[in-house]
Amino acid sequence: MDKPQVDHAASPALLPVTVILPVRREPAQVADVLPLLGTFERVIVVESTDDPVTRELASRHGADFRVFSWAGGYPKKRTWAARKCDVTTPWILFLDADERPTTGFIEELRRTLPQTDAAGFWLTYDMVFLGRRLRFGIPQRKLALMRTGAGAYEPIDDPGWTDLDMEVHEHLVVDGAVGVIRAPLVHLDCKTIDAYVRRHNTYATWEARRHAALSNKPERWRELTLRQRVKYRLVGSPVFPPLYFVLQYFLRLGFLDGGVGARFALLKAGYFAQVGAKIAEERMHPPAARPPVTTGIGAPR
Repeated sequence: MDKPQVDHAASPALLPVTVILPVRREPAQVADVLPLLGTFERVIVVESTDDPVTRELASRHGADFRVFSWAGGYPKKRTWAARKCDVTTPWILFLDADERPTTGFIEELRRTLPQTDAAGFWLTYDMVFLGRRLRFGIPQRKLALMRTGAGAYEPIDDPGWTDLDMEVHEHLVVDGAVGVIRAPLVHLDCKTIDAYVRRHNTYATWEARRHAALSNKPERWRELTLRQRVKYRLVGSPVFPPLYFVLQYFLRLGFLDGGVGARFALLKAGYFAQVGAKIAEERMHPPAARPPVTTGIGAPR
């Protein structure tokens, strides 16, 4: 597996960026990622609980430590941190504990940020799954770098559909032009398959309940991006999962990643099948008082 490398000696100047790192009882991941973030001016670790191990790790690496307790509603963890943690750098990077900056990514930020007029940037990610970096398939990307104060995650009033206290499927919306950083970060999906399945079960529940909320308030569709509208129109159809598999595995050449590429494509298609089945279940049995579905994120391996 390729390891992300950051050469601090060759790039001594700090980037004018605050990294917001939302975590949930993930000390091993935090211990792995924090040494790679010394190039950034500030790092804020935002925990769901006052975990003493994570607090000590943050202190050891010069990062700030904050606790966010979510009681439902808006905002969730990332937006809360951007608003409440007194960010003074020109830029904010939202990074997950299983994401790693690479030398190429750092170098492109150094070249781009001093001269750009953009308010935010799309970032690209190389996926590592079952220990192998996937070279093919649908590219993973998200808008996760913005000028401080130039945006926020979309205001979805999630009353507690699941216990996800962090924006996962919510999109970052910025006020201004959006560019692209082409050098990738690395997304290390290194939890067990059990953890992967539990996490995606929670994601599927959230997606189904948001779909139901949109169906009950059709005026909210105008707030969605074109990509979101297409997704929520199609994801409830039973033909969407096999179509996704064909796109991921055949049309985007995922088969060139061998058996790991096949397993990844099958699991992703299965996830969308799960979302569709939960949407059908929501229509049959609206969850007036269903308890939140727990994620298992951060649980021991």
